[in-house]
Amino acid sequence: MADERSSTEFPESPVLVVQTREHVYRLQAGGAYNIGRDPAADIVVTDPRVSSLHAVLERGSQGWEIEDAHSLNGTFFDGRRVERMLIDHDETFELGHAKDGARLSCSLETSPRPASEAGDDPGGDTMVVPNPGYDLGDEATVTKYEADLPRRVSRSSPPTAVVRIGSGMLRIGRAVDNDIVVPDLMVSRHHAEIQVIADGEYRVVDLDSHNGTYVNGRRIDTADLSESDLIGMGHTNFRLVGNELRESVDTGDISVSVQNLIVRTPDGKVLLDEVSFPIAQRSLVGVIGPSGAGKSTLLGAVTGLRPATEGTVRYDGRDLYTDYDELRHRIGLVPQEDILHNQLPTRRALLYAAELRFPGDTRPEEREQRVDEVLDELGLSRHADTRIDRLSGGQRKRVSVALELLTKPSLLFLDEPTSGLDPGLDKTVMEMLSELAHDKRTVIVVTHSVANLDSCDRLLVLVPGGKLAYYGPPAEGLQEFGQRTWAEVFQAFDREEDRDWAGEFRNSPRFEHYVAVGLTGDGGPAEERTPAVPPPAPQSKLSQLSTLCRRYLAVIASDRSYLALLGVMPLLLGGLIAAVPAGAGFTGAPGTNTDASSKLMILVFGACFVGTGNAIREIVKERTIYRRERAAGLSAGVYLMSKLLVLGVITIVQTAVMFSIGAIGTSFPPSGIFTSAQLELVLAMAMLGIASLALGLLVSASVSTVDKILPLLIVLSMAQLVLTGGLVRLPGTPVLQQLSFLSPSRWGFGAAAASIDLDTITPHDGAPDPLWKHTTGAWLLDMGVVAGLAVIFVGLAWYRLVQMRPRRRGARAAQL
Repeated sequence: MADERSSTEFPESPVLVVQTREHVYRLQAGGAYNIGRDPAADIVVTDPRVSSLHAVLERGSQGWEIEDAHSLNGTFFDGRRVERMLIDHDETFELGHAKDGARLSCSLETSPRPASEAGDDPGGDTMVVPNPGYDLGDEATVTKYEADLPRRVSRSSPPTAVVRIGSGMLRIGRAVDNDIVVPDLMVSRHHAEIQVIADGEYRVVDLDSHNGTYVNGRRIDTADLSESDLIGMGHTNFRLVGNELRESVDTGDISVSVQNLIVRTPDGKVLLDEVSFPIAQRSLVGVIGPSGAGKSTLLGAVTGLRPATEGTVRYDGRDLYTDYDELRHRIGLVPQEDILHNQLPTRRALLYAAELRFPGDTRPEEREQRVDEVLDELGLSRHADTRIDRLSGGQRKRVSVALELLTKPSLLFLDEPTSGLDPGLDKTVMEMLSELAHDKRTVIVVTHSVANLDSCDRLLVLVPGGKLAYYGPPAEGLQEFGQRTWAEVFQAFDREEDRDWAGEFRNSPRFEHYVAVGLTGDGGPAEERTPAVPPPAPQSKLSQLSTLCRRYLAVIASDRSYLALLGVMPLLLGGLIAAVPAGAGFTGAPGTNTDASSKLMILVFGACFVGTGNAIREIVKERTIYRRERAAGLSAGVYLMSKLLVLGVITIVQTAVMFSIGAIGTSFPPSGIFTSAQLELVLAMAMLGIASLALGLLVSASVSTVDKILPLLIVLSMAQLVLTGGLVRLPGTPVLQQLSFLSPSRWGFGAAAASIDLDTITPHDGAPDPLWKHTTGAWLLDMGVVAGLAVIFVGLAWYRLVQMRPRRRGARAAQL
């Protein structure tokens, strides 16, 4: 900022007249004038290629000079990049690009203007052009935004429109019948209202929007507004100034400031140690380092998914951790694993994702248009109808990126996007990320590959212990460490593990040029952190459930081998049951039927195996997909319910088919307890299958990898078989009798045994089994406990899914 030195120190210095597209400035000697995109700059240039602090104008001993402030895209004169230049004639500079950058015209005014003309500066005000899509109504008018030159104190983006609030109210939303139209698919058709409650007093009311209305980063239903309050919806913010709403749109040209991040484990181990660095807008930042250096920890901290123990991340001046629930919609994360169902065609998978992420009132054609735009942007249009698992590795990674681009994030993070790719695909992916970074977004990529780091604008190097060893241009990285290759750098890290690499970098000129300068002005005390509100769901729960069920059915239908297995399994199990000698079937005189218990036990085992086998892989195999969708607002309960509904119907059909085949040639009692014995047995097997399904979902939600599934399925199936009570007489058997109370097979077998009066027709030693009594009370108890166990297993599975939500620093429990 310009200092307070008097221009009398330069009595003969001419005034420097500076003209930008929006302003004309007259600069007096005696101070340094900052040029940049930052609204707090003395000379504001809004071109997105211009850095927040781009250049400095100052009167030196030889005259007026312009100096580039280590800007990302450079300052140019006559097509040549300049670092410092004397202005001794009328000169025109290009900021951000050599040919078509933002023009900065400078001329020397040797004679002072008359005082009467001092207030006639045509650059004293900025005319703000409203969004062409706005219908401002009768009560809203567009006004001038009065610039407080030469300084601005607001750190928000320059307004794109200013709307004066008249009497009554203003309605804001995506539909054209609103007073303020916001053409953003993250905004509902009728999103919120600004109400006038008294002269100079205003209130904002959320109109049951799907992605929420925020005031100063906190989601609200209704809130009274104070001067300078920031109202957020989707990618758009409105700041209340007097009787005006000053609108700014997050178009992706944002900067990030990471300051003093420290991550500690509960036992005090430091995983990330005092890491600070700036990220300029429209830049590609590569993060490298040896295994265990803290790259994934840094990624979680900077995205806000796993906040740092100490420190701040500032998203264009806003505290990301404090305002995470609003800003999370503007952040995309592509993990190393695929985050879409590979069995689906590319376009269809993205359409399902769009249904989950966009408001429920978004029309199908709007979603389809956005999906087609993303496919075209990433060169995937010709693969729109190709199954994802049939694409190349690089193309699959593009599909994962396409998923994140649906919501137009300003920040895009990628974890190991080139893992497993050949060198050619590695280069292709890095070039794609560079193009994305320079097109209205900032991209941060964690990678082990060092072959194509020259595609990055900035390179960040971590050393073991989570310390910053370098941050700056990739071309200067090896010079900093004095090595020829990155392999030698990593060897040096391992060989000289006691060396203070981070300290050496902090004391180097590169730290001052590339870290300290970029953090200047972004610091200051962090805002008081308030507990985060529950993350809002993009759709109603019913809409989410419909989308998830349809997608799940599509995934099952597209996997022909799995579909065949679902059809064949009950046929095989039923055939095995039918092969068991029938003897007298499920009938006979008291104490005469020795086969009924064995046949019924195998039938119960089959129902348990079908239910558990259907579910035990279904959550763990989608763990990465679920985590990402959960972070985007998916309800854990709705996700679990979609699995229960689809798999529940499949399990019921399978158990019915299995029973029908297994009962061939088997005789039944003329009646059961309250209806036919066959119907009661089918009900018991169906309920047992559902309870086993719930147990399988609990196990699937509790394990971390698919590799653990098969051993657990075998153990659970054997345990269920032993605890039925048909193999071992359980009453009076210590330990087993108590354990059996937790097994659905024990109670399901009891309900079936009660229907056919098994305790009477089968010879046995010892006391009767109370669960097998041929009474309505015993049957209802058995069925009720099976249902109760199913509810308990579902509740525990739901709790496990809830624990997978993104952690918040000081947050309350998320919406479940």
